[in-house]
Amino acid sequence: MTTRRDFLNRSLALGASAFAPSVFWSCGNDDPLIIGHGEYRYRIIPDWGKQDASKFPVQDCHEMVQTQNGDLYLLTNHTRNNILVYSLDGKIKNAWGTVFPGAHGLTLFDENGSEVLWITDYERHQVFKMTLDGQLLLTIDAPQDVLAYKDPTNFKPTETAIASDGSIYIADGYGAQHILHYDPNGQLLNVFGGYGTEAHLFQNAHGICIDDRKKDSPTLLITAREQQAVKRFSLEGKHLETISLPGAYICRPVIHNEQCYFSVLKSKGVGNADSGFVLIMDQNDQVVSCPGATFDSENKADFLYHQTMRVFQYPHDVCVDRDENLYVAQWNSGNTYPIKLVRV
Repeated sequence: MTTRRDFLNRSLALGASAFAPSVFWSCGNDDPLIIGHGEYRYRIIPDWGKQDASKFPVQDCHEMVQTQNGDLYLLTNHTRNNILVYSLDGKIKNAWGTVFPGAHGLTLFDENGSEVLWITDYERHQVFKMTLDGQLLLTIDAPQDVLAYKDPTNFKPTETAIASDGSIYIADGYGAQHILHYDPNGQLLNVFGGYGTEAHLFQNAHGICIDDRKKDSPTLLITAREQQAVKRFSLEGKHLETISLPGAYICRPVIHNEQCYFSVLKSKGVGNADSGFVLIMDQNDQVVSCPGATFDSENKADFLYHQTMRVFQYPHDVCVDRDENLYVAQWNSGNTYPIKLVRV
């Protein structure tokens, strides 16, 4: 078990070389194991998800979701067990999946009272609908009638979002940067986006979700990670606005209650493996907390988000449980397991 002294020693060793004036103190706390700002502050539990790697190995831990019964599903691209099912106390309840070498996106959807998982695999160039115990229900391949995907290896999907009617939105974040809209049976309805710098285009359309906080007018939130922004679209594919987050290379948006959470893979200009932080926006798209990073609510015009405390190693997703604790899955982080942040 990692003690407070162990964690402080590690943070000192890793943090001394960058952003030295504020290695620990992200929000004026007396306890360096508490990070965040305002009402969104968290105690770090670094070893919450740690397992015996000989039994439950992980490689890149890409995403996590919580099911109705409280279980936490972790997606990793280790083909010994692509899915690890955690209880809230960090114990493994189940493990399955051996065929997803490029496992990347994990979306949970309640389909008429039955929960299903959507998995994207950018190495297999496919998207899969699965039961919670790993039974295959539907496969979506590269759409051959779309010019960009005449060569199916150009299709490298990173994320899905499922609308209330069961229709499917796929973000091709590692491929041609298109957003593909399908009906619930997997028939293509619409294609929009693509690579570019214009408002309706993307540089790394990495994550996508349905923003249904306004029940009468749901929209799509789609990250443009290399542009350090999240873009809002109508469900029909019309660009509505761009929310700029300079310095923050954000992964997928996660809506929980009235807030939107992001893991930030890295800070601009920081190339080390202990980069990244968590970013939280309120219902008005205003940043309210950055656990592990700077945050200045008064001076936003020229503000550049960057880490100040090296807690994470390329965080790739944040899962919010019913008690508003956070679970952070990490990419390219030396086969590390998720970190838990307990809200205080």
